[in-house]
Amino acid sequence: MRPSSPVPTISPATAWCTLAILFGLNLLNYLDRYVMSAVLTPMQKELSLTDGDAGWAASAFMLGYFLTAPLFGYLGDRFPRKYLMLAGVLIWSLATAGSGLAQGFGDLFVIRMVVGVGEACFVTMGPSWISDVFAATQRNTALSLFYVAIPFGSAIGFTIGGWFAQHGDWRGAFIYAGLPGVLLALSLLALAEPRRGQADGIAAGGVPHTGMGEVARLFLNRRYNLLVWGYAAQTFSIGAFGVWGPTFLHRIHGLPLGESSTIFGAMLAVAGLTATLLGGFLANALRKRTPAGYVWVMAFSLVTAAPVCFFALMVGNATLSLVGLGTSMFFLFLPTGPIASEMFEIVPVHLRASAMAMCIFVTHLCGDFGSPTVVGNLSTYTGNLQTAVLILPAVLVIGAVLWSVLIRYTSEPLKIEA
Repeated sequence: MRPSSPVPTISPATAWCTLAILFGLNLLNYLDRYVMSAVLTPMQKELSLTDGDAGWAASAFMLGYFLTAPLFGYLGDRFPRKYLMLAGVLIWSLATAGSGLAQGFGDLFVIRMVVGVGEACFVTMGPSWISDVFAATQRNTALSLFYVAIPFGSAIGFTIGGWFAQHGDWRGAFIYAGLPGVLLALSLLALAEPRRGQADGIAAGGVPHTGMGEVARLFLNRRYNLLVWGYAAQTFSIGAFGVWGPTFLHRIHGLPLGESSTIFGAMLAVAGLTATLLGGFLANALRKRTPAGYVWVMAFSLVTAAPVCFFALMVGNATLSLVGLGTSMFFLFLPTGPIASEMFEIVPVHLRASAMAMCIFVTHLCGDFGSPTVVGNLSTYTGNLQTAVLILPAVLVIGAVLWSVLIRYTSEPLKIEA
């Protein structure tokens, strides 16, 4: 049984240094992931890719990502994570640089799959590492800061890609985005592997080994399922936005390609950074008042984002569309930290990496693995990208319903369902 007031056995300086290194790696993770979106138009032109082909190239990353996530989650709950994460960072960084060498659709598809494999290794284990360094009272704050890297890194990716797209060298964007990860990966060697459960006050040897049956039974957990499937709906929309956002601004509102990528990246950085931090703060405040504090932030975010997103995609004025898109991004990033914090309250300590991995598997299989391709193919079929992207606010409504139902079942703090 967990003590009511767990005390971490790691110094505050070490904990925050660990978070800083993992934040930097997560920033590069998302920088590498989204640089392709900014160079999509010149890449399509040189490699003769249709919108459908471009959607599949984006989905190739997700294929490698979500298919290998369960394996890395299982390994992360049973073996030391440091060297597994080091290998993952090196793989994704080198593969990102290699994306600039692609000569056709087949090359690009395979290389982007390898990028996904490397990132799956890091993303499944990084949050569980943080949960073993920070006590429950600080965990949501630490995870929210870790996830600030998502909008910040994505925005840098859009900015770098937009510059190279404007100057006609889309291949250079991948090379310059990928290589820094090789150097930063070595910083993991300076970190000490945290003992599982130490931040929860669990004694050495008190965390059982993870069994495959326990991992499978996660899908009998009502709260876990509502969280994961709502997250899948959110991820579906965010993934398609990330790929098609700059192209939407270029085609529908006539913004120059480089400018659309830069503006989209700037909106992503500002909205994502402020929303992730504010969401973590609000969730902490609400969590002191109700066990469902994290979930209230999650549900409110999608209930608000869906109609704003619809407005942004349908309005004919470019300025109003940009304002609407920026506001949508804000609400979509608001629950970033609370999602992981709520998940780690639902599942036992020894299943945290596996729970994160299975969440990744479901949210990307049913979320952003297919959404860029769905939008691309709808655009090809209808001949209108604006019509195609209307599927995104519709899916957000589904997520809003699921997370609203989750509020009802989140009745007791730190309760683990059988």
